[in-house]
Amino acid sequence: MIMDFFLRQGRAQPVTPDAREVKASAAGRVMAWHGSNRVAWSARDTGTLTRQGFAANPVGFRCVKMIAEAAASLPLVLQDTEQRYSEHPMLTLMRRPNPAQGRAELLEALYGQLLLTGDAYVEAVGGVDGAPVELHVLRSDRMSVVPGNDGWPVAYEYAVAGRRHQFDVSQGHPAICHIRSFHPQDDHYGLSPMQAAAQAVDVHNSASRWSRALLDNAARPSGAIVYKGAEGQGSLSTDQYQRLVDEMESHHQGARNAGRPMLLEGGLDWKPMGFSPSDMEFQKTKESAAREIALAFGVPPMLLGVAGDATYANYQEANRAFFRLTVLPLVSRVAANLSDWLSGFEGSCLELKPDLDQVPALAAERDAQWARVAGADFLTEGEKRALLGLPALPEPGCADG
Repeated sequence: MIMDFFLRQGRAQPVTPDAREVKASAAGRVMAWHGSNRVAWSARDTGTLTRQGFAANPVGFRCVKMIAEAAASLPLVLQDTEQRYSEHPMLTLMRRPNPAQGRAELLEALYGQLLLTGDAYVEAVGGVDGAPVELHVLRSDRMSVVPGNDGWPVAYEYAVAGRRHQFDVSQGHPAICHIRSFHPQDDHYGLSPMQAAAQAVDVHNSASRWSRALLDNAARPSGAIVYKGAEGQGSLSTDQYQRLVDEMESHHQGARNAGRPMLLEGGLDWKPMGFSPSDMEFQKTKESAAREIALAFGVPPMLLGVAGDATYANYQEANRAFFRLTVLPLVSRVAANLSDWLSGFEGSCLELKPDLDQVPALAAERDAQWARVAGADFLTEGEKRALLGLPALPEPGCADG
């Protein structure tokens, strides 16, 4: 606080060279630079990003929850080149992947790990015949890739509570499915949206802390206590300074002391200070940081209630863009990875993909597409089904043959 700065000037004492030599803090120079002209950003490791950007930031939390819940709620269909399956062991496994989770819980955890860390790992627990009977999402911060001599992964190592377990993927079909986001500078790990939004998260959190500090001081700017002693003396003794600081901390700081009058003794004068233009811009800075976080995750700010965003004409249009540009590409990529991986256990070629006909946000687009395809008389039934993403009808006589 500015007041504290002025008060400390009064008791500043010269520092002898010997005293400076005694100080041996390795962080002293870092703190000095921090206070001068360098910005102190949060660490970029997975744990810090998760705590600061998800657990401690409402915008990041809501972005991850919205995408993960929307993606996990999309119905999935299983088909090959000939038919669409209503019953299949893969669908049964996806409906109940393990005794503790259903399909929605498993997929929400998978999408959440992918959004927070850029990587998602799914473990298949095999039965007697080798086919998977359970699926489990493993925490990405506990998993590490073990590359071989050629750079390709030969194992995945999972570490928890000092114990390590390696999943060998060099031979046979791997028991781990690794889904990762695109990272231009890493061969083994993905780049998460949270890393791209890290600076905006720091700005948003700092603005929130500043607002909290302002509220704790009765939502008023601070000021300075100026001491004018007798005969022009402008400094307080050590005891006088400490007494004044203690009185300010105990009787005039915090929300419970809001509005309490200040009693100043002789020689002390209170000089209030108003908000500077930079202080008045804090709320706009916070809203701008919130829009940048939403932009990194691909969530329209209108859906988050962020003020000042007029990109879309209405909420329905923003919701449709959210599903079309963010949710569907994510679900399609994850479903393709899972179907390729699970198909390898039984040697089949199946495709798992989202059922667009059951997405309420895309109902208008679906109706328009069906109307256009149905009105195209120059297309055959097989071509129409292919345009709609449906498998071809069986040839007449195939069932009898």
